[in-house]
This record gives sequence, C-alpha cells and structure tokens, in this order.
Amino acid sequence: MPKDIKTMEDFSEFAGLSRPTVSKYFNDPSSVRKTTRDIVEAAIRSSGYKPNIFATNLYRRRTHILGVIVPNSNDPFYMALTRRIQHLAGLAGYMVFVQSSEGQAELEERAIETFKSMNVAGVIIGPLGIESHHEKLAQAAQTLPLVYIDSPLDETSPFVGTDNRQSFRLIVEYLTRSGDAPCYFPMPQINSNAQDRKNAYIEAMENLGFEPLFVAVEDMTTLGLEKFAFDATVRILRDGSFPTKTVLCANDRIAAGVSAAAYQAGLKIGRRQHDDLRLAGHDDQPFARYMCPPLTTVAQNHGEIGRLAVELMFQKLGENRDTKTLLPTNERILLNAEIMLRMSA
Repeated sequence: MPKDIKTMEDFSEFAGLSRPTVSKYFNDPSSVRKTTRDIVEAAIRSSGYKPNIFATNLYRRRTHILGVIVPNSNDPFYMALTRRIQHLAGLAGYMVFVQSSEGQAELEERAIETFKSMNVAGVIIGPLGIESHHEKLAQAAQTLPLVYIDSPLDETSPFVGTDNRQSFRLIVEYLTRSGDAPCYFPMPQINSNAQDRKNAYIEAMENLGFEPLFVAVEDMTTLGLEKFAFDATVRILRDGSFPTKTVLCANDRIAAGVSAAAYQAGLKIGRRQHDDLRLAGHDDQPFARYMCPPLTTVAQNHGEIGRLAVELMFQKLGENRDTKTLLPTNERILLNAEIMLRMSA
C-alpha cells in the first residue's frame, strides 16, 4: 500500500516522475506523451490520489478561475446565464465561482475584492449600475479583466447584452399593429436597463407617431419586482385603470406581478376582443410561457450572451481559442431579441 499521499510532491515521488511532469499532466493530460500519461493514470488508480486543483491554481501566475457576480441569485435569467457560463468555462478548463450582490453596492464591491484575493483570471459581472461604486469598479478593471453582462457599467466598458432599442421597436410595432398602443410599466432603477428600456420605448412610440404613455409607479429601488408591480397594479386598478388597454412591461417579472393583481381584480388578460387587458413583457423568462395566459414577450438569448461573454473574457486574457466568432475591437456586443407571440397580447 502506498504511503498517505497528500501533496503533488508525494504523488510525483510515488509515480516516479518529476513534479513539473505530473503538474503538466493535471493541467492538460494531452500535453504529455502517452507513455507518461499511462504511468500517471496507473499511479492515480493505485493510490486514489486526487489533486487539490484550487490550491494548485493559487500558485499560478494567472489561475484558471473565473468569477461571476450577479445582482440577484434568485432571478431565473441570471440563473440560466450563470449555468451557461459555468458550462462553457468548464469545457475550457476553468473553474467558476458565483457571488450575488443582492442589490447592494457594498456586496458587489466585496465580491470583487474576494475574487482579487483568489487571484482569479477575470470576472464576468452583471452590475447594479446606478448603485454600483463606479470608481471602485473602474479601478479594479485596471488590474483585473472585467466583462459586463445584461447591463453595462458605462458607455466604454466591455459588454455583452441585448439591444434594447431593437427589442422594444419589435414589440411596440407588434402591439400597435394588433391593438391599442401600449402604455409602459417601468422597472425600479436597479440598473441601467431601467432607463435604457424606458428610452427605447419612447423612441419606438414616437417613430410610429404615438405619444408615449406611462404607468405611474412609486420611485423606489427593490429587487422584489413581482411585488413592486403587484402593489402598483392593485393601486392603479383601485383608483381607475391603466392609461390604455395594452400594457408593455419593462420585463417579465413586472408582467407577472401585473398579471396576478389583474386576476385578483377579476380582469381577463388576452388578445381576444372581449378580454379586458393585453399584457406584454421583455426577456422571455422560463416561467413566461407557463403564465396564465402565456406571456407575449421578446426573448433575450441568454445562451448566446453567456457564450459571447466567455469568448470576450478569453480574448481579454489572450487565450487563443478555436472559435469562428469575430468579436468587435471595441468589446461591445449587442444581440437582437426575438418576439414570442403568445395568448396575453
């Protein structure tokens, strides 16, 4: 029986190979000759040794670790996005650690500092935006590669996300063509998407010759989007009604809150002539197709956002990956959304 093997030095001695050769195998088995690979793998089977990959990473000049920071770990969009990033980074030999800022700039900043202490290769971040400590993030970017997703920190930060102007033009054109022009139900000012999407709605309406109409909501910052929309809709319906029969929401979670409050008030949502309200959203969250009725929305391609964010990070790291994707030199990638026509509008 081999002695207790705790370190890679112990394993190297047991296998009869040099420490650099064994380390080279664990970094990339295909990088060593087959005879050497056979020796290492036989020693692994015999000893049961499993290297501490995390500890090994920390000794490198640049680790094979990526950090991911999202504003809300419970948001289905961010959950799907982080799964995609973890999968693709894992295929490239990178470990991924995810932290949530939970809507607090202090936690966002602490996550950055934690990842710096872990010597991560880079960080993919969905920033709070308005609430973020911009100077601290800009300072971190001088020594730590950062790629922003979903909403950019500013006009120059490396970013992968949806083209809000295209997506709102798409949904506004459909809604005005198929019924009443939509009023807009905004989201709380939790990131730059809040203002960008409002501006995109205004532009789309004015280009079609319609006056933008807005749902009056309380000015507040909260990640509880469903409750925010539910409470506002209860108040709106109690005091009268929406400005028009068609409501376009800043995102699907807002639409879910509106839908629940409308149901409680006895209103029928749908695109049929006798229905009381037409409702549309943005994002195509996983639950959107299972709402009652299923929600008409525009779909963000979270899979492609995740893929391109990883590719952009590898480009910043100087990784020579076998990819046919031609990334822009300004590191700004805006993707088109696709309309999802369902029964709500």
